[in-house]
Amino acid sequence: MYYVYAISSESRSYIYVGLTDNVERRLAEHNGGKNRTTKPYRPFKLIYTESFSSREEARVREIKLKSGSGKEFLKSLI
Repeated sequence: MYYVYAISSESRSYIYVGLTDNVERRLAEHNGGKNRTTKPYRPFKLIYTESFSSREEARVREIKLKSGSGKEFLKSLI
């Protein structure tokens, strides 16, 4: 299984959307500062996940959530 996830910074106005096969591990990596892109925005909380049977399906959804309308949808969840 592949997962598209969205995390929100608890200290700043920042939402990150990603793709992984292990959401818990990936969230721990973001909060541990192992990702250069998200390191300045720590700590994070998980706000959204979706599961897919193929990486290709997950990638299509990830791209949609990274768009303007996708980000607006995610902001409405916070």
